[in-house]
Amino acid sequence: MSQLANESRLHLGFLRIAQTDQGYVGGLLVTNHLGRPLEFQCTTPVRPNRTQEILYGPTLQPFIYAELIGKTLYERVSIKPQMIVVQQDNLLELRRQIDLPIACVLEGGSSMDHAIQLGRQSLARHAEYPEDVERIAAIHARIPNDADIAEPLERVRDALQETLRSNAVA
Repeated sequence: MSQLANESRLHLGFLRIAQTDQGYVGGLLVTNHLGRPLEFQCTTPVRPNRTQEILYGPTLQPFIYAELIGKTLYERVSIKPQMIVVQQDNLLELRRQIDLPIACVLEGGSSMDHAIQLGRQSLARHAEYPEDVERIAAIHARIPNDADIAEPLERVRDALQETLRSNAVA
């Protein structure tokens, strides 16, 4: 396959973290431009111990979300996305770990200074990476205006629940 053909493909990542009784679990779904799944990876539960909770304090959850789970999942997927869409603000910190735009779906009527439109959703980007506006704009040009960018995140949530349920049975 030619390099040009590879560059013309659009792959989007959808990352979600869930807190369960067993700990934090994460899932990353990579889709094509039509939202069809190309690859899915998930983690085993990550459970911080009491000492970590004390030492990390309020930075524990962003650390677990971005550095432990998000970065690990990104490194594990063989099909790399051009952008990762999330629904949890703590995952915007993943942008500090990887050179890729991370965009957080804004709920309902909420707005932010760094909001960008993609499909039907408004997305927030990490404030410290203004260059991501251009990168996301290039992706926006290839996504239909009526695309539901949040829907694949629901599939990730459901897949995580199913994986946890299957592991409990096994």
